[in-house]
Amino acid sequence: MQHSDVTTPPCSTRGPKAFRHDAVFYRGERDFLPSVLPFVASAVERDEPVLVAVLPARREALRGELGEAAGAVEFVDMESAGRNPACIIPVWNAFVARHAAGGKSLNGVGEPIWAERTAQEIAECQRHESLLNLAFEGARSFSLICPYDEAGLSADVLAAARESHPHVVRDGRRRASKAFHGVDAIEISDRRPLPSAPEGLPARAFAPGDLTILRQTVERWATGQGVEASRAADLALAVHEAAVNSIRHGGGRGLLRSWAHEGAAVCEIADAGALCDPLAGRSLPAPDSAGGRGLWLINHLCDLVQIRATEEGMVVRMHQQLGATA
Repeated sequence: MQHSDVTTPPCSTRGPKAFRHDAVFYRGERDFLPSVLPFVASAVERDEPVLVAVLPARREALRGELGEAAGAVEFVDMESAGRNPACIIPVWNAFVARHAAGGKSLNGVGEPIWAERTAQEIAECQRHESLLNLAFEGARSFSLICPYDEAGLSADVLAAARESHPHVVRDGRRRASKAFHGVDAIEISDRRPLPSAPEGLPARAFAPGDLTILRQTVERWATGQGVEASRAADLALAVHEAAVNSIRHGGGRGLLRSWAHEGAAVCEIADAGALCDPLAGRSLPAPDSAGGRGLWLINHLCDLVQIRATEEGMVVRMHQQLGATA
């Protein structure tokens, strides 16, 4: 896909007539406010809804600079709401729905990636950034900027930001990204294999009559690994939901593997199903919907969820942090 090198202003006086998704590059904490504050302040001055989803320290810095105007801004703690990156699009969906009747342009700041994220979390954040282009491609008047810290993130992460954002902003100059892949790249990314499970790990086959014992077994195993009791129960319920999906949509059976990795208990369900909708689990199904709640529930029960298509079908990998959570 070809793009022009012509620069355009990072902030316009009127909202976009479609979804605008920009990566904003800044350098360290001192550069964060100059890179983000003008966008937020301009939205407030135009009396347009604006939601900011960033780490708590950056949220407080923005509040301090905005002063009384901060009362017009919706703030979300990205560290909590975006622990599992699959739960970030629901935050934006809810924001859009809240203001759909107002007829005003919408504005957002979302920073899903920071230096302390694990490699697997970052990979899911990158998938999330690409999926935003699909989730809101039909949106009207929604401008979302995604800050990236050049001082704290690797070159690979910054390169991926250029691939997932149609435009990038650096030093106040907005340019079309020549590296942008478009929504067609999502299917390719969804077929990239996950990191391999430990060699020689046994797989437990399950069928319709095994769901109760499967859930009980996972809960005992996770507790034994050091997962807090309530969170072990959440993981077991998530595995149960994934197994139900396998039985309903994945050939009537599946395989479970479980292991501990980098401070988390990991459970993987593999079956012969297909990943038909890359946005599955990111929108709450309507009350009268016949299905679709399983992946939504899984995403909100686990600290990290990874879904991929494979040659044999599909894989749902669920992570739960060991120990107590804050």
